[in-house]
Amino acid sequence: MTDPVAGLAAFLTETFGKPVQVTEVEVLSAGARRRNVAFTAHIEGEGPRKLVATLVPPAVQIISVDTEAAVRELARAHGVPVPEVVAVCGDLRAGEPFVISVHVDGETVPRKVLRLIAVAGNAETVARQWGEAMGRLHAIDPGAAPEVLPAASTDPAADTLRAAEKGVRTLLGERPVFAMALRWLERRQPAPPPRIALLHTDLRNGNIIVGEDGLRAVLDWEGAQRFGDPMRDVAWPALRMWRFREDAKEFGGFADRATFVRGYESAGGEFDLDRFRWWKVMGTLVWGVGLASQAAAHLDGTVRDIVMAASGRRVSEIEWDLLMQIRPDAKA
Repeated sequence: MTDPVAGLAAFLTETFGKPVQVTEVEVLSAGARRRNVAFTAHIEGEGPRKLVATLVPPAVQIISVDTEAAVRELARAHGVPVPEVVAVCGDLRAGEPFVISVHVDGETVPRKVLRLIAVAGNAETVARQWGEAMGRLHAIDPGAAPEVLPAASTDPAADTLRAAEKGVRTLLGERPVFAMALRWLERRQPAPPPRIALLHTDLRNGNIIVGEDGLRAVLDWEGAQRFGDPMRDVAWPALRMWRFREDAKEFGGFADRATFVRGYESAGGEFDLDRFRWWKVMGTLVWGVGLASQAAAHLDGTVRDIVMAASGRRVSEIEWDLLMQIRPDAKA
């Protein structure tokens, strides 16, 4: 088996052109798709550098590590707080392809983020900076993005609705709330957006680094291979599942919409309430389809895992969320 520490040391020695030792290795996260490993690189003749390697198995790559690094650096060049990319390796010398970035101190675990913000009293600052980060991302000229990214859809809402209808029909055909939500979405389907933006697709609490001074970085760029309606990106972090039991605060469990939107618009974003509401309902429905898919994978033996099985129990929560969002007297 490949020794990832030895692989990292060998790669960095080659990259910097001088001997490198890797110490203080710590696994920060180990999800189904990616692993983030913090370490200290001791470069001969230089001081130690705190770095993070994001290892991505080829089988689950949405975009190549080279493309992801290019998108991240493009966003960073336009003022989005992103950890600087130090090097990229597309081969398997550490077991999996990886991106090495500068380590950014701070908190990422959602519940810990909420506690930190409560103690620091910086909720408004973080919310504004969060909105600014997304606004700067959406202000980037799509023509500046890597050419290997898939072409933009001319009608993102229509394409997403077709996929959602197929998912509901396949997995949730006997759940009337999902059928009702689909009818709501069909009746209110927005026209193609006035402009297409490069999207992050998952810029929520859990994918940001927060400190006492505010937002420090945006993480998890694996989904940033999509162009689409900017309101899709804005609506996603406002879903109830990303509030972590702090339901009164729409964005991440600590921020109100107005503060987030002020930051977003100050950085060049254009907020559209009707589109926001549509994508919020759509995002909730899509999450429900995803939960049902995980439960089905457990039941049919594709992935026998208790976590996947438990996902099916959460579909009822999504039905409640959908009913609250589409009821006639619902606030947007």
